[in-house]
Amino acid sequence: MTEADVTESELVSVSIHNHVADVRLNRADKMNALSMPMFEAINETGKRLAKDKNVRAVVLSGEGRAFCAGLDLANFADPDVFADPFGPGRGGFSPNFYQLPGYVWKTMPVPVICALHGVAYGGGLQIALGADIRIAHPETKLSVMEIKWGLIPDMSASQTLRDLVRLDVAKELTYSGRVVGGEEAQKLGLVTSLSETPREAAMSMATDIARRNPNAVSYAKYLFDHSWHGDEMDGLRTEEKLQARVLKSPNQIEAVMSEMEKREGNFSEREFTLFDEIDLT
Repeated sequence: MTEADVTESELVSVSIHNHVADVRLNRADKMNALSMPMFEAINETGKRLAKDKNVRAVVLSGEGRAFCAGLDLANFADPDVFADPFGPGRGGFSPNFYQLPGYVWKTMPVPVICALHGVAYGGGLQIALGADIRIAHPETKLSVMEIKWGLIPDMSASQTLRDLVRLDVAKELTYSGRVVGGEEAQKLGLVTSLSETPREAAMSMATDIARRNPNAVSYAKYLFDHSWHGDEMDGLRTEEKLQARVLKSPNQIEAVMSEMEKREGNFSEREFTLFDEIDLT
């Protein structure tokens, strides 16, 4: 996709302006509940954006009254899916079909800022947890709701929730399925900040990020995500190797010059599309 392209689908809409991808869950009549086609639309959108070097930041939000109400209960009535939920094309690989709607944002090579309003329940919350930053309306309601249906959270929360809250808090939220309001969510670490206008706040933050050296921003995300649970010395070595790539590169020099000349930076696109392409050997 190129600058200012706008792509609309029945279930997910995407527009790109000034290197920011505005991604909106677009099933407002169902509070963006996750039907099987919704899973497919989110997965394909995330994978497509990850490969677009023009994109430097993503804002993820939901149309209508809510970010996402979680799993569409109609899925329980689909005999083909629930007779073999992890059948061909859905399981046996990682992240699987159900995990990817959340995990695709965690592995996105650019920052993802999620704007929350209404409710973010179950799978909806797990999608939001995959973002780098979450900005919520104070009246947003959040819940790790899978226990209500006798399930465990299985849309990548095991790899995201643990990084945001204490382990005992993650367990309590999972065991109880209780609903958390915006202010408590911020205190717990489920959301980064609160705003009366979360989408606008997210777009403002994303626009500011998109003005920075795109390689430096993407390498910074890689550095934190890949050293968070690792050995300290490995993390320090990764930091050094990534900085060596950035230092004195054309985009880094342009960052210095534009700052000194008090003008907008004229950066080239980032060097890679997927984190898997980064070889630090």
